[in-house]
Amino acid sequence: MSIWKHRHVTVVVSGGIASYKAAMLIRLLMKQGATVRVVMTVHATEFVTPLTFQTLTQQPVVTDEFTMTDPQHVVHVELADWTELMLVVPATANLIAKMAQGLADDVATTTILATTAPKLVVPAMNSHMFANPATQRNLAQLTADGVRVLDPATGMLAEGYAGKGRMPEPDEILNWATTVFLAQQTDLPLHGERVLVTAGGTREPIDPVRYISNRSSGKMGYAIAEAARNLGATVTLISAPSALATPAGVTRIDVTTAQDLLTAVEAEFKTTDMLVMAAAVSDYRPATTAMQKIKKQADHEPLTLHLTETADILKTLATVKQHQFVIGFAAETQALLANANRKLAAKKLDMIVANDVSKPGVGFNGDTNQVTMLRPEHEPVTTPLLSKAAVAEQILLTALQTREEE
Repeated sequence: MSIWKHRHVTVVVSGGIASYKAAMLIRLLMKQGATVRVVMTVHATEFVTPLTFQTLTQQPVVTDEFTMTDPQHVVHVELADWTELMLVVPATANLIAKMAQGLADDVATTTILATTAPKLVVPAMNSHMFANPATQRNLAQLTADGVRVLDPATGMLAEGYAGKGRMPEPDEILNWATTVFLAQQTDLPLHGERVLVTAGGTREPIDPVRYISNRSSGKMGYAIAEAARNLGATVTLISAPSALATPAGVTRIDVTTAQDLLTAVEAEFKTTDMLVMAAAVSDYRPATTAMQKIKKQADHEPLTLHLTETADILKTLATVKQHQFVIGFAAETQALLANANRKLAAKKLDMIVANDVSKPGVGFNGDTNQVTMLRPEHEPVTTPLLSKAAVAEQILLTALQTREEE
């Protein structure tokens, strides 16, 4: 479940050419389930009309302190009390100066001053204005006051030249805001814990251009990393080659081979509270790797590859496991429960997640999955066919429940 679902987010929009990007950010927040309300400065209304934000949010847009739609409530105080997170985006040099000095001369600044919710500021302005010592002093004051400030991007400015002051793209802002907001949610079930997740299919080189691998896209592992982050964990994702974007707030370590993966997992395992081995690790690798590309034989003789087993990562970790809760995966095409239970016992796992990848909509590359979770001395739990995000959440919640019962 998204951390933004049903959250109350107020977006304060000030007057700058980047104001239009606020609409895109609001749309992203709403797609994540947030309820968004907008406050605009008078100058902001010269760049984007209030009707744009009202249509997007389906909420009235506040532009004037003296517009009393509800005479029983003071506009800025009611909105400030409703707010769970405030985003000031874009934040002009003028608005930043007012915030730093505690001025309250319009509806935007009075609302900012009245709220006790966390405040996130996204500066956007000319590069010379941003670098001005006065602006830097004001930003330092905001940081000292506990306001989180996102560093502006470097790029083409409205003035036609490049410099630092450009507003970051909306998806970057959302990722940053997600990381900041999660860090402040101390009541989440995995808060303060370190979760290590592996993902993707490892590659074992045959020669400089060929390798042995599997069909794993990494989607399940990445979904688990994001779900663990949403539950409050500090997450490290060890990823075999994948085209997927790293979830916001997750530390990613890239690996290629099974040996690379083992080395990375061993380095992180000691300080880990929960390990989720969702990576599809190659069981075999070429006994030798050719230094040059292997060419077809002139006499068309078959090519023979000599394979050797890769390291068994879970079995290796079982010998050094202490407090860690370890979850393995079993992708099978037959005898699902028998094979998974064998692996559960042999590798001394706390839980194994098994799926029959021969079924439609289950397993590699798709966006859905159906799994059976097996635990020692527990009945199997099978999910319906769900999105991988929903399956990821169920896996972690089942693990938490199991751990609490021990």
